[in-house]
Amino acid sequence: MYSFTEENYLKAILHLCDANEKGASTNAIAQKLDAKAASVTEMLKKLSDKKLLNYKKYQGVKLTETGKKVAIATVRKHRLWEVFLVNKLEFGWEEVHEIAEQLEHIQSTKLTDKLDAFLAYPKYDPHGDPIPNKAGIFPNRSDQTLTEIEPHEIAILRGVKDTSAEFLKYLKKLELGLGEELKVLEKEAYDHSMQVQLGNKKILNLSQQVSSNLFVTKK
Repeated sequence: MYSFTEENYLKAILHLCDANEKGASTNAIAQKLDAKAASVTEMLKKLSDKKLLNYKKYQGVKLTETGKKVAIATVRKHRLWEVFLVNKLEFGWEEVHEIAEQLEHIQSTKLTDKLDAFLAYPKYDPHGDPIPNKAGIFPNRSDQTLTEIEPHEIAILRGVKDTSAEFLKYLKKLELGLGEELKVLEKEAYDHSMQVQLGNKKILNLSQQVSSNLFVTKK
């Protein structure tokens, strides 16, 4: 059994280590969790004592196999609850992150497995993020962004990098959701903005900031 705070730290370190093979720095962890460096250092020592991570002062932090298992299990619960909230309770994809942050700390493995089965073993959450299975294995997902798609090419929106409520509300306003077909019409050399056609519907003008936060698969 681990505390909410301990699981949040392990999950944050897992994400940071995915982005940096050298491990997660104290400053990076503090920034991600909006915590003071002294508090982070204290928690890292505590997690190290529990054999959940390898911590040495002034070096990157890496999870042990046990720590990684706990972190992945927390991610699995979070993303399964997001699927449940969107697909079964009809929440908007911009609403579910905060609720799932609370639900991810439920400790019952039996409940998690039954939830997974009830949802027909989804591979991706409502934002397109991969859901690890019971064994902790993530399905493959393309990390290609819309910025890499050239004019006249067509891509399918598979996920979003920015899962903030503000960004998701903006995409909802554009009527842009997962599974939508995007045909690139133009790319501006000056500011790298894009003009795309949304399916057979309207034409959208997307900034580089927006297009770089959209994961796609080329059609």
